[in-house]
Amino acid sequence: MNYEAIFILGPQGSGKGTQARMLAQTLNFFFWETGAILRKNADVITSSGECAGDILKTGRLFTDEELLSVVKKELEHLPHKGGIVFDGIPRRIGQAEFLLGLLQSRGVKKFATIFLDIPKDESRKRLFLRAEQEGRVDDAREAIERRLADYESNTVPMLDVLKQRTDFFTIDGHPSIEEVKKGVWSALGII
Repeated sequence: MNYEAIFILGPQGSGKGTQARMLAQTLNFFFWETGAILRKNADVITSSGECAGDILKTGRLFTDEELLSVVKKELEHLPHKGGIVFDGIPRRIGQAEFLLGLLQSRGVKKFATIFLDIPKDESRKRLFLRAEQEGRVDDAREAIERRLADYESNTVPMLDVLKQRTDFFTIDGHPSIEEVKKGVWSALGII
């Protein structure tokens, strides 16, 4: 396996966070969890002049420019050596182009994308179940529908950028966590 940056993507509820975390641990790569990165950089003044923490508190989505100002700052502090597994970014075409360009400017040459594929109905079902079990505020019915609509209108078109500029692997996200993991590892050449 010779990838230096791996993007784990899929609809909400597809298990991308779980798979990304396990993959990063296995490879000893930096695990980039966008939500945690934003919370860690709550004091960063974004391109809009607002503090990242204030945007998080209001619950509104970061614009591409606001998000990328935090991403750029965080990437500057990561060591140049060692790989990265990204969970939760990119979600839009502008984010993908910016992130790929920034990583290439840091010497990263080999990219992979793992797309965990589940249908919209399965995504919705998993998110409702998670909301019941964990009581997550971001999994309220209205928020779920808004996130799924945003995914369809912004993330799905962005996948074409990654299909052109990374090694792109589609993995069935239906089976158990362990079965999905085997599919991910096989695609990346780990096993």
